[in-house]
Amino acid sequence: MENLSNKRLPAEWEAQEFVQLMFPHSNSDWGQYLDEMIPVFEQIAINIAKYQPCIVCYMEDDTIKNIKNIDNILLKKVESNDTWCRDFGGITIENNGKIEVLDYIFNGWGNKFDASKDNLLTKQLFQDVKSYDFVLEGGSIDSNGNGVILTTTNCLLEENRNPSFTKDEITQRLKDDLGLSEVIWIENGFLEGDDTDSHIDMLVRFTDANTIVYQSCDDKDDIHYEALKAMEDEIKKLPFKCVALPWISAKYYDDERLPASYANFLVINGAVLVPIYNDKSDKKALDLFTELFPNRDIIGIDCSKIIRQHGSLHCCTMQYPKGTRLK
Repeated sequence: MENLSNKRLPAEWEAQEFVQLMFPHSNSDWGQYLDEMIPVFEQIAINIAKYQPCIVCYMEDDTIKNIKNIDNILLKKVESNDTWCRDFGGITIENNGKIEVLDYIFNGWGNKFDASKDNLLTKQLFQDVKSYDFVLEGGSIDSNGNGVILTTTNCLLEENRNPSFTKDEITQRLKDDLGLSEVIWIENGFLEGDDTDSHIDMLVRFTDANTIVYQSCDDKDDIHYEALKAMEDEIKKLPFKCVALPWISAKYYDDERLPASYANFLVINGAVLVPIYNDKSDKKALDLFTELFPNRDIIGIDCSKIIRQHGSLHCCTMQYPKGTRLK
């Protein structure tokens, strides 16, 4: 029997080999405003490349013409349905001191969207890939690096992910696969417009082994207030320091409420990329991340256009720990 004590799911703030991005293309839902989106993805890639390598996956040559000759950007031409690397990218563990990329099934957040091409990407890109017949998205879990993850019941117990598994069975599966000692299930909280059934990376995140940040809501008239207040009450019962992220005023596109969240930040080597939304709370959020990560540069990335497709900065990136090998 495999020794689970030799497995570990690294935290995002640990040393990274690279970050993966998938650029939008004309055959995706981004096609209607592709010219607006490419500069945003370029900004993400260029800022990552200042600190470490960034793998830019792409389908169309025109989309990457402005980043072709930038140091630390590695281009990979592949087929994809969409851009959400967090969810179809590999989930990477240490196993007996070796980096191993786990390739879970991605089924378009419970068969909501076609993900047939996205689901093939990890095997195409990486060495030392281990495939599992189990649906799991990277945005649905968050690790503190010490054997504890956060997740949500709304997502992992959604009927179109792993319908034959009970909550206890999923808990044990995650412990076995990822070498965990504890799975913390968050029962409350949601963001309107989020297609993922309440991914944890839009709601609650670790910033170090003992600190949690969460998306709060202080507007009692907002549709989110009660659910996020219940989530806050739930989180404050956990044995971690808890820090509230400021509320973002309602954002809309084509009369649709969009899921803006400061919890969707990305930690890289030497910096933290923080999603901002042209909102009055942006500065407060950036100042707060400066306090939370005093030894890293804090870089705001305007994600007010990314959220048109119901995700944000963390959702469209996936980090890989030091020692991960490409094919």
